[in-house]
Amino acid sequence: MTEAPHTQLPSLPFKVAAIAGRTSTHVRFRPSAPERKAIAAALGLLDLPKLEFDGEIRPAGKRDMVLTAKLVASVVQPCSITLEPVTTPITEEVRRLYLSDYAVPEDNEVEIPADDTQEALPEVIDAASVAIEALALALPMYPRAPGVELGEAVFTEPGKAALREGDLKPFAGLAGLVLKPKDQGGAGA
Repeated sequence: MTEAPHTQLPSLPFKVAAIAGRTSTHVRFRPSAPERKAIAAALGLLDLPKLEFDGEIRPAGKRDMVLTAKLVASVVQPCSITLEPVTTPITEEVRRLYLSDYAVPEDNEVEIPADDTQEALPEVIDAASVAIEALALALPMYPRAPGVELGEAVFTEPGKAALREGDLKPFAGLAGLVLKPKDQGGAGA
């Protein structure tokens, strides 16, 4: 059995050594149609009609770098209920702080940092990889087509009555009962 050839994801590398002496370096990533197709396949999308990543990489302090950019995309995903195509516009502000003295915890218990935009300073910052990662994080987890509602799921064995949500609340009907006081103006007074 042969596997399908793996499509290479696009790359937009910036050497940190070349940026270090500058005030900032402009970053613009607008992948071609075949590149968007490869990104869509990697992220499980039906289509990726638009992807733009615009920003800059600049020094932060003496040895650190910061990447700031705006991600604008249009993604097509299957509806989580009907599987119909759902188009979602995405606009995200992206920020990554690359620290030269970033220390990776070595023990088994790793704490999630309060600022998850911090990373170790690499020799090369790949703006395309940052854009693809930011897009993946911004995708709706459960996209829904307009007007689609998640209904009540009913499961039972054939020939038996299904157990519904109302059956799980046997005292819900008691709220409608009202205890009426005895008629005080009736016979026998």
